[in-house]
Amino acid sequence: MATSWPSTTSPPRSRIVDLSGVPLGGTADWYRHFGTFDAPGSSDCYARWALAAADDPGLIARIDQWPHSKRQPILLFAAARYLGARVSPYPEFRSFLDAHWADVSRTVLSRATQTNEAGRCATLLPSLALIAAAEKKPLALLEVGASAGLTLYPDKYRYEYDDGTRQKRIGRADADAPVLRCTDSGPVPIPERLPRVSWRAGIDLNPLDVTNPSDVAWLDALIWPEQDFRRERLQQAIAIARQDPPLLVAGDLNDKLLEVASQAPADSTLVVFHSAVLGYLDARERARFRATISELAATRGCHWLSNEGHMVIDQQDGSSVVPEMPEERLLGRFLLMHNGVPTAITGPHGQSLEWL
Repeated sequence: MATSWPSTTSPPRSRIVDLSGVPLGGTADWYRHFGTFDAPGSSDCYARWALAAADDPGLIARIDQWPHSKRQPILLFAAARYLGARVSPYPEFRSFLDAHWADVSRTVLSRATQTNEAGRCATLLPSLALIAAAEKKPLALLEVGASAGLTLYPDKYRYEYDDGTRQKRIGRADADAPVLRCTDSGPVPIPERLPRVSWRAGIDLNPLDVTNPSDVAWLDALIWPEQDFRRERLQQAIAIARQDPPLLVAGDLNDKLLEVASQAPADSTLVVFHSAVLGYLDARERARFRATISELAATRGCHWLSNEGHMVIDQQDGSSVVPEMPEERLLGRFLLMHNGVPTAITGPHGQSLEWL
């Protein structure tokens, strides 16, 4: 078990800046950044909406009435689509917001961006397989920020890795299991077989229930408009989760981590992991989480996989989500770390894996 990790303390860094060097901090800059770096290539609709919203002072003023953690573009766009907004030019979208603002605001304030992308398992799988091979035990998976728990099933999916010269397929023969396709580069240790998982659990402030039609509709709304392939595999992953529901615990990850981890089987290798979660914590909460992970490693023994973008949310306190890597390398992508050591740069929805 890994029980001693490199220090994650880094010197202070300046806040993220846009291409002109202006600090990103206002809501308009946030939307402009999303429309310039995060959405292009994944959703033309969201890129257009975000850039137009950044230049719409009236809408920005409305958004600024929400708490800082509720202002992110994906949450607004998902709330609108959950309520019936269509893929459309920005003026039509803006008219929809005007006509339904009370409902949009209520949805934003009661929901969260709980994107539960099963495709991320493709970027986690090589690390999970390495851990299982080294420990020679089945894995006990504990995800913080688990949403509906769909990334707790890496042993139930099919995978296709493609580096441009070869395709490698691994996984179950079950035709109903989703195929997670990933473009890989570098010396990725693609496993020959899937690791065994003996226990799976998740922590979330508001776990989503795959048997609840409203929760399923929200998961669907969080998928970016043009990505029908993600919508199809969401339904396939939901079907798998319904057959073997994971343990999902409601609560703050810092309050619940040790308690839930204590339920993992003693004869298993505990792996705590998360994707696009640390951006929702401020600097103090992230420091507490890292300290708790270190305590867990020293007492019970565990591995820690962190898969985070450099700016999931532009932090109001100015803190950095990923201080371990220059932000220019991570624009629109995530950094995967194993026990605090950078391992790979990944696509946020599992679409790419660049081994470091």
